[in-house]
Amino acid sequence: MFLRRFLIAALAAAALPGGARAAGPEAFRGDYTVSFLGLTVARANFSSRYEGAGYAISGSVAAAGLARIFDDTEGTVTASGRLTGKGLEPRAFRADYTSGKKSSLVAIQFSRGAVASTKVLPPPKKRGDDWLPLGAGDLKGVTDPIAATVVRAASLDEVCGRTVKMYDGEMRANLNLSFVEKGAIAVTGYRGPTVTCRLAFQPVSGYARERKALKFLRDRSRIMVTFAPVGQSGVYAPVRATIGTEIGTVTVRARLFEALE
Repeated sequence: MFLRRFLIAALAAAALPGGARAAGPEAFRGDYTVSFLGLTVARANFSSRYEGAGYAISGSVAAAGLARIFDDTEGTVTASGRLTGKGLEPRAFRADYTSGKKSSLVAIQFSRGAVASTKVLPPPKKRGDDWLPLGAGDLKGVTDPIAATVVRAASLDEVCGRTVKMYDGEMRANLNLSFVEKGAIAVTGYRGPTVTCRLAFQPVSGYARERKALKFLRDRSRIMVTFAPVGQSGVYAPVRATIGTEIGTVTVRARLFEALE
């Protein structure tokens, strides 16, 4: 269960590059590895296209290495929407994944910056007494797990220092980014400057208050995200992320990060 949920989250974190209002179509692609305690547990890839005021992103993720012995999870994700002056405004998000013979789905539709509908299969189990339900205004001004990690900024100096409202089909959370340092990176398709932000995870609603894993992410986890510019688009996307968990550190790292001709 942990690996299955993590793989989908990792894919959302990998399928990120956005775009600006361009004169012509722009396309990007990236490949990522996910490692846990130094061992590769998953691989992810994505492709994205931006044309006019619209964007479309698709990607896939699968367990890899020794992880496949214990969990053969595979998943796909798609997201679409439009570009605005404030960033990406989602229209639709969908994640499909299988683990053995079990299939799962999360589909979210948006309208005018708010969630219009959510479909989760199989349906969630009965909630316990510690469940904090979604509030009346929690699904307004939110974004999906992919668009939540895209940052539009005028420069590296303006990437951090913001709060993003995210909804993943069940939970509403705030992602608070604060500046750590500037640096540089060299991967296939990109060599240049980066900025690293610390990400503070704050669950808002749609979660079990006594769930240990969420308490750890909120109170004790050290989450670091390194962003790089996506071409000349004015958009910044992660090229590396580390997430501290109760049993070790998860690392998501770009192997390829490039604009397509």
